[in-house]
Amino acid sequence: MTQPIEDYALIGDLMTSGLVGREGSIDWLCLPRFDSAACFAALLGDEENGHWRIAPAGAADGERCTRRAYVDGTLVLESYWDTPDGGSVKVTDFMPQRDSAPDVMRIVEGLAGEVTMRSTLRLRFDYGHVVPWVRRSVGQRVAVAGPDSVWFRSEPPVRTWGEDNSTRSEFTVVAGERVAFVLTWHASHEPRPEPIDPYAAREMCLADWRDWSAQCRYEGPYREAVIRSLITLKALTYAPTGGIAAAATTSLPEELGGVRNWDYRYCWLRDSTLTLGALIATGFLEEARAWREWLLRAIAGDPADLQIMYGIGGERRIPESDLPWLRGYASSAPVRIGNAAVDQLQLDVYGEVLDSLYLARSSGLPAEKHAWQIQLALLDFLERNWRRPDEGLWEVRGPRRHFVHSKVMAWVAADRAVRTLERDPSQRGEVERWRAMREEVHREVCENGYDPERNTFTQFYGSRELDAAALLIPRVGFLPPDDPRVIGTVDAVRAELGGNGLVRRYSTEGPSVDGLPGDEGAFLACSFWLADALHVTGRQKEARALFERLLDVCNDVGLLAEEYDPVLGRQLGNFPQAFSHVGLVNTAITLSR
Repeated sequence: MTQPIEDYALIGDLMTSGLVGREGSIDWLCLPRFDSAACFAALLGDEENGHWRIAPAGAADGERCTRRAYVDGTLVLESYWDTPDGGSVKVTDFMPQRDSAPDVMRIVEGLAGEVTMRSTLRLRFDYGHVVPWVRRSVGQRVAVAGPDSVWFRSEPPVRTWGEDNSTRSEFTVVAGERVAFVLTWHASHEPRPEPIDPYAAREMCLADWRDWSAQCRYEGPYREAVIRSLITLKALTYAPTGGIAAAATTSLPEELGGVRNWDYRYCWLRDSTLTLGALIATGFLEEARAWREWLLRAIAGDPADLQIMYGIGGERRIPESDLPWLRGYASSAPVRIGNAAVDQLQLDVYGEVLDSLYLARSSGLPAEKHAWQIQLALLDFLERNWRRPDEGLWEVRGPRRHFVHSKVMAWVAADRAVRTLERDPSQRGEVERWRAMREEVHREVCENGYDPERNTFTQFYGSRELDAAALLIPRVGFLPPDDPRVIGTVDAVRAELGGNGLVRRYSTEGPSVDGLPGDEGAFLACSFWLADALHVTGRQKEARALFERLLDVCNDVGLLAEEYDPVLGRQLGNFPQAFSHVGLVNTAITLSR
């Protein structure tokens, strides 16, 4: 049976990540990068598509561990198994920050009694499609297929054999005994990496994460949740470039059994301002600077060629294709890799980029000499193109429209340029020109994107539909929080897009604006935006209640997916989702002010 999305926990080494379920199985692992092909893909298929389970030999299929938790301030996961005869073991899962090759380490430690444990390893390269050739070498197992090679060993060595195209191990531990398993990937044409001591690696991994998380400057009432979210954001960061992947997974569905399944293992420009703000406000200036540098490299070039997303290294080409051999999570097909939305026109990203760079400059990050020239080029392009319809923030696959949020972000772009020149008149630029653009955009949005009968901003010009992105209007400064149109919009979004206290992005009923069949859950980032909007419009008690409702949506180890189904009580969408955790951090900061 398919495990709920919230049954998974994240491990990673700042270059890639895996998902460990409560059943003790790693069901998703991409090597060597976040966007590489998975060698464990049971998450989107079944066990034959690759997984690695370690559990007591007597544990039935689907049986869960007794309890689990991250070691405080780290990404090191500890799962405990209590057996019917009084035995108890702990399994520690982690990926140490790599020197050269990625390692997945699983340490089994006896706590009480005597427990027989079983490890079942099924490697399937190319997203569960390729069965490797497995052989013994220098006391280890090595699996090879095409460009991929994996070495598998245990310390101390335990009995291991091949069965049903899998590698199985069985061993017994008593209190105080330990057995460590290490899985190491490398390119098959390269020599085997030097093995590292798993026990020393665990201590170093714990120290690295504790030293990092101790830098957090947030001291409010939600510190534990904030630190867990920041650790998750750090874990989704590709260390060589500073790019932050939107999620660790592809194709986890927004509706169980539906087709709204997308690949989120890339970096979206739309996330830039909110992410940068969360990192700066909590004291992680090194990560904020790395994210800004990634952003500047990614957007360099002709402003007309600006994309809404890039690869974690800044790659432009992210072609979308389907994997027909995978049935999809809970039979939600197709399974997609790549993302065709990369070719969409989303004019809001220009505003988000300029807002991010303005925030970085205002927060005291060291200036980049060429950054202002890039911003002027982006603004020149936007001045000529902001009147065009686009696909909007939510990457709809329906026709282009004049989305209100896109126009608001065009206003933000002009506004941030004006503010920059007002603060530093020595900068090159035409302040009156950008003031004129700012005023024109503002006037048009208020005339065409606002419904005076219902006292709310709409999703696009001429529409009666609503969009939760309108909740950002006071945050970006388009209108003050006490403006009646802002208060009316907050009330309308909560009434028409809300349900069980949470908020959807937009309506999918009737002829959907996104051109797709089916429905989706409440969008967690938008629900955090509602809490922010309630707070700034003077309804602090309601804001806090909503925020604490959202904290209850976190799974047992503090992780959030993209969406949530309040009826089924299940998380939906790619997991864990950076945008959701950024929302959690920013709202916690807002409520603490």
